[in-house]
Amino acid sequence: MKFVLSLIANPSKTSIDSGLIDEFINALGPYADAETSTKELAPGEAYDIALTEHPRPDFLPRIEAVAIRARMDANIIPADNRRKKLLIADMDSTIIQQECIDELAEFAGKRAEISDITERAMRGELDFEGALNERVAMLANLPETVLEETFEKRLTLTPGADVLVKTMNANGAVTALVSGGFTYFTARIAQRAEFQRQQANELLIENGKLTGKVKQPILGRAAKQEALETIAAENDIALSETMAVGDGANDLSMLSRSGLGVAFHAKPAVAQSAETRIHYADLTALLYLQGYSKSEFTA
Repeated sequence: MKFVLSLIANPSKTSIDSGLIDEFINALGPYADAETSTKELAPGEAYDIALTEHPRPDFLPRIEAVAIRARMDANIIPADNRRKKLLIADMDSTIIQQECIDELAEFAGKRAEISDITERAMRGELDFEGALNERVAMLANLPETVLEETFEKRLTLTPGADVLVKTMNANGAVTALVSGGFTYFTARIAQRAEFQRQQANELLIENGKLTGKVKQPILGRAAKQEALETIAAENDIALSETMAVGDGANDLSMLSRSGLGVAFHAKPAVAQSAETRIHYADLTALLYLQGYSKSEFTA
């Protein structure tokens, strides 16, 4: 199997030049393919370095040290079958920059309490289902109108989200937004970013107010993996041809089952568990990881 070292910079933080590429080639030692030139995907922003084979584990800290110093993302990616046919994405703190339930908590005057539980759940310190029930209970009796106000005034797409989804759609991929959050938001965010499918939990509402309950069963970590497998099977897509992206502990199963699981600006435990990590770049990095050049992006 052949591999490439994918180098991706956030242009606001750093730029990739020939000197930096040479540093990575030196760090790779015998694994840099001298007969294959470095491929430019975006000037100063994204490059592939061909490898002779996957580097031994003792070479990986050398590569990581250069990446950390340069504040850029460096990942070893299989060179074959790079362009995926299914993208499955988490929503909160991945496709959007916020956690929806934390924004709703503001209206209940409980942001600190709920945000703390959210953070601990995403780090994997709490059972997801129990943590969701506990947080939603604190929202009881909020008027239904806070949902629309939260969506319209508080939620923003993560930079690169729409380009990622539109480009994969344009190249024939299936795109799905799968969240442990709420359908009110996934339906609207999916439309905004142009995802083809969406799945999430349903907040229960009676007489124009949140009841403080979620429709059962709660869709958590297992449901995300199941969605990946089901959507892939329905579209006759092998799991090796899928890509998943997320940031929290409830994303780990779908990340590990997908052909390319990407921890995006993830919690430490999630980043450590994932083979592919994006710490600095925006979501267009997922296109560069697949070998797309910037000229192929769909705006």
